[in-house]
Amino acid sequence: MSKPRFAKVSEQIKFVVAEMLQRRIKDPRLGFVTVTDVRMTGDGHDATVFYTVLGDADARADSAVALKSATGVLRSAVGKHLGLKFTPTLEFVLDAVEEDAAHLEDVIARAKALDAAVAAQAAGASYAGEPDPYRKPGEADVVDD
Repeated sequence: MSKPRFAKVSEQIKFVVAEMLQRRIKDPRLGFVTVTDVRMTGDGHDATVFYTVLGDADARADSAVALKSATGVLRSAVGKHLGLKFTPTLEFVLDAVEEDAAHLEDVIARAKALDAAVAAQAAGASYAGEPDPYRKPGEADVVDD
């Protein structure tokens, strides 16, 4: 959890890293990477950069390797642009937003299918007893002995 004083620094790191990935890093393994968030440790010495990659598992793996190899260049650029006393180390973590969204879509689709199955079953069903099992005022009580 980053402290409020590092919130602005996190946003600046996010901007610098995104600009560097777009304009300077020419690694062919790097896919369509989007920097989604940056979180810093409480002491400001480490920054975790969350990113997503457009594409399949191979594109994500290739981009992870490219980001790992470009970490030093990106950290140097962050240090140069921010002018901090200590430039935080950068760690790149694949953001699980896409996987979570896909999982939620699957859960919603299953719930809709189950709801449709219950509705179809209820459409052809009839009551086990009378449709209205409650006594009404004025009705005579019928007792079977």
